[in-house]
Amino acid sequence: MDGRRGRIILHMDMNAFYCSVHAAEEPNLYKGKATAVAGSVELRKGIVVTSSYEARARGVRTGMTVRQAQRICPELILIRPDFDLYRRYSRAFLRISNSYTPLVEAVSIDECYMDITGSGQFGTPLEIAEAIQRRVREELNLPCSIGVAPNKLLAKMASDMRKPNAITVLRRRDVPAVLWDKPCQTLFGIGKKTAEKLTRINVMTIGQLANADAKLLQDKFGVYGEWMKRAAHGIDEAPVEPQREAAKSIGHTTTLPADLTEEEQFKHVLLNLADQTTRRLRKQGMVCSTVSITIRDPDMKTITRAAALDSPTESTDDVYRVACKLMERNWKNGQPVRLLGITLQSLTEKKETPIQLDLFSFEEAPRKEELNKVMDRLRDKYGESAVLTAGMLTDDPSSLIRNKKLRGTSLQTDFLREQDPHGENDY
Repeated sequence: MDGRRGRIILHMDMNAFYCSVHAAEEPNLYKGKATAVAGSVELRKGIVVTSSYEARARGVRTGMTVRQAQRICPELILIRPDFDLYRRYSRAFLRISNSYTPLVEAVSIDECYMDITGSGQFGTPLEIAEAIQRRVREELNLPCSIGVAPNKLLAKMASDMRKPNAITVLRRRDVPAVLWDKPCQTLFGIGKKTAEKLTRINVMTIGQLANADAKLLQDKFGVYGEWMKRAAHGIDEAPVEPQREAAKSIGHTTTLPADLTEEEQFKHVLLNLADQTTRRLRKQGMVCSTVSITIRDPDMKTITRAAALDSPTESTDDVYRVACKLMERNWKNGQPVRLLGITLQSLTEKKETPIQLDLFSFEEAPRKEELNKVMDRLRDKYGESAVLTAGMLTDDPSSLIRNKKLRGTSLQTDFLREQDPHGENDY
């Protein structure tokens, strides 16, 4: 792979990240053992978030209930999530990546892209990948897989091919031999539903997709059809985008240990979600113009619904009110819910966003803003539970998202824009 001919992209994927972090922190308890990180460990009702390779060898899979996992692997060691710890390790492996190129894009808490086209002073692409993998192993005691390719799509595909602790090179000229006999869903960016639609037009493999009629794909899928055909040929021009721009969205979901069916239960959960998402919003000096909710039932059927706000906001009350309205419109009384989430979208910087106040809110708005500032300062100093409204005092898992140590999702990366409280050598 010659840098003179085009870009050179690495995709680094931390293997079984949460379990690997716990093994690195406490090897005497967890290293080499069947472990799983799961919510609501005490209740034995949680969902497996991730599992170690030793547990996977016994059949433990992400999304299983804890009870199912323990049935097939009785020796399974359950660990409560510690997102504060994961964020520290995430910052640490990203610092290693940034020492080889400034073009590092964190796409989740445990994976990133690196554009090393201009990093020839550190060696060949393979030597750079080997050096990064070695440093992550020696400095952090973590395993990772790295894909080396001419673009982000193929780098991601390459890192997924061999795990754990592997380095895989995938060139465009390798695509027909390596990928074309695989099912369409294997191609990163194509989900189950799209694969089913492709099957209905007799496109089952990536090779068939690459050679499918362009007009047929465009008629069936629009611009997405064009993208799929190009992707099947290994073509992807998307740039590596360093984490310098403002967040595009801020969201959080919580999986419930038991199905909720009552309106009052949902309102407690939505209030806690609105509280913490807007708190993160204010920390970044942003306001949102759209609120989205996610609802998942026990059969894993998921719907997402969004509503535009009359005016951009940073207020918990505003977000909570819209989230409740969306819930009322899209949930039938008594219907069980397993997961709820709130995502704030259409974000803009508060200082650059004109906010129009009506006759009824122009006097109240400054008082509300000052109250938010006071509450945020108190919580910064004394902890997230220092100031709570009565509606936030619940025993469901949504109350745990106030605990920074426990809260988080793999896709949450806005912590990278916050000041690191642990300093340079925080792991």
